[in-house]
Amino acid sequence: MKSGNIEQFKHLSQFRDLKDFNNNIEQWMIDLKSKFTKSELIALKRLIRFSAKVAGVCNAKIATIVSATHELDGIGISRSTFKRMVTKAKAFGLLTVYETERKNGSQSSNLYVFNRYPVKEDVSFSQTIELPKEEKLDCPQTSNLSKTSNQNNINKRNKNVSDNKYLGDKLDGSFTSSRVPVEFRDLVKCFYDDYKVIEEMWKVIQIQTYYLSYYTQQNRIELAIDSFKQLVRNIKQGRKVRNIFGYFFRIVQKKLDEEYKSILFEVA
Repeated sequence: MKSGNIEQFKHLSQFRDLKDFNNNIEQWMIDLKSKFTKSELIALKRLIRFSAKVAGVCNAKIATIVSATHELDGIGISRSTFKRMVTKAKAFGLLTVYETERKNGSQSSNLYVFNRYPVKEDVSFSQTIELPKEEKLDCPQTSNLSKTSNQNNINKRNKNVSDNKYLGDKLDGSFTSSRVPVEFRDLVKCFYDDYKVIEEMWKVIQIQTYYLSYYTQQNRIELAIDSFKQLVRNIKQGRKVRNIFGYFFRIVQKKLDEEYKSILFEVA
């Protein structure tokens, strides 16, 4: 690849604009922050800043980037630290590096291209689940069925026992998959006693934390419970919610964003 002005490499950018680039970097950093040393993070942050003119693409010389960490960041890094950071970033899939050459064939500075944060296609929301028809948040109470109702149910079971139609379509929270933590299941079923709703709520947590390698199961449970409590609190306070899962997804996402900003503040 021939070296040249950064504008020549716009076609290599994988981002719509600088905001899109920053959003992807935030997701990457949640996953990878713990994989880099403090010095390597300084190198990475400086490379990110040099990749702003064309979102996610940088053709600055290593010496220029290293020098900037001394002059602008106050904590200088070495050339070897920068190279170590690049090697790790390539291994994690964060960076793609292209070698460039001058017109005379001699090697020029490398071209660093940031990759988009990967989206796992096999983890998605169910498209068939029916949303709860009511958003009344009161724990369900059992009531005694009348004798007439009992008799009708018995007759219905006798009629349809051969094809199991008497089971009906809706199953309560006790039928929730064992993959859903008991603590979260028991909380959600107080308000939505439907195994589909509970499992979809937990799927939100799985999707949002899929790439967070440092997250333990207990971290996920705490995030899920805290987020669901906020959802309940907001609805109780009058928030109108059309899609309970989409709203829950945004609550979880906001909490993770706040956590990420806290991580960046600690690193800075």
